[in-house]
Amino acid sequence: MKKADIRKSTRAPLVVVGAGPAGCAAAITAARMGLEVWLVERYGFAGGMATVGLVHPWMSYFAGDKQIIGGIFNEVVEALKARGAYKDSSHFNQQHHCFDPEILKQVLQKLLLEAGVKLHLHTFVVDAIASQDKIKSLVIAGKSGLEEMLPEMVIDASGDGDVAAWSGAAYEKGRAKDGLMQPATLHFRMANVDISRMLSREEMNEIYDQAKAAGEITCPRENLLWFDTTIPDQIHFNTTRVNHVDGTSREDMARAEIENRQQVEEIAAFLQHRMPGFEKAYLLSTASQVGFRETRRIMGEYVLTADDVLAARKFDDRIALSSYPIDVHNPAGTGTELKYLPPGEFYSIPYRCLVPKEINSLLVAGRPISTTHEAHASSRVQVICYATGQAAGVAAALALENKIQPRNISPSYIQQVLRSQGAILE
Repeated sequence: MKKADIRKSTRAPLVVVGAGPAGCAAAITAARMGLEVWLVERYGFAGGMATVGLVHPWMSYFAGDKQIIGGIFNEVVEALKARGAYKDSSHFNQQHHCFDPEILKQVLQKLLLEAGVKLHLHTFVVDAIASQDKIKSLVIAGKSGLEEMLPEMVIDASGDGDVAAWSGAAYEKGRAKDGLMQPATLHFRMANVDISRMLSREEMNEIYDQAKAAGEITCPRENLLWFDTTIPDQIHFNTTRVNHVDGTSREDMARAEIENRQQVEEIAAFLQHRMPGFEKAYLLSTASQVGFRETRRIMGEYVLTADDVLAARKFDDRIALSSYPIDVHNPAGTGTELKYLPPGEFYSIPYRCLVPKEINSLLVAGRPISTTHEAHASSRVQVICYATGQAAGVAAALALENKIQPRNISPSYIQQVLRSQGAILE
């Protein structure tokens, strides 16, 4: 790429990359604190994997009866409730929270625009150029060609740590023994389901096992995983699985899309022909993009571990809380391993997990924060991404206001602001 290929260069105080849960929370927060915020999103709407990937439902944001995630996420929930687009539910003796992904697009867009965020939709970040341990420019691409953003601060909420990795930040991928990452899944929904005639989960999975044994089902997942939705006759499925894929590889992404869509076709036909209640059902929608549970994990000032999660560790520099278990979908085949916290307990995520070791003027929020493979299997879920995103937005605003690097901000200062915004840290 030659400098002449860049059609325009624009200075931007804060650039947030990715309009998923973390990116939206970061952008809204920083803009409300007075920053000029540019939010770069590859699709034409906000929501990330909740909308483009149909990842549903939200996992619990409670520890026992105590709510542990508030702030921006709470505003989103209340806005959905006001529009009849949210309901509490439960499966497997665990709380879950259903939402309408189409209404979520509208809710997030409204919050972003009201905060004054500058939305750059249908825009890809294709490179990050760093010098002297600081990101000097982001190269973006869209229908207008190649352009350049010259940011004072960047929040990488891309989900895959793209900007951090391209700028030279250290990262890891996969489990320690072989580098394999959790599998990719394409979510889909069946409509016109006669819910009253649906079998129990156990009975449905007996039929599923028989179909697998007969070669009717080739999906390596061990069971049918389904959830109810906000619509009475719609059932949501999170049950396809493609192993041995790297979501930062173009070739692997293509293979995951193709194989997952083949599995959806197979499973939908199986449900219609073999499963009571689905005889007149039809495939309503598939996600626009396959979902990757795990890609890069940026190495930060602290690396959250499985011991931290399972011991329900509370850190002095905490900026988010979580009660979600360690949930590892087998990267090599069938099976899912779950390790739960003690009942009613939660752990905290340190601010240091958002601060890359080597690169200045950069924060990471959402899925790629600094964790081990096992801890990532807990911290990756959307409700937690909202919380880490809000913390990153606060930290970026404070760093720019005080003309210091994010790593030098007092965590107690960040916590004070977060509490004033309705975040929950105790």
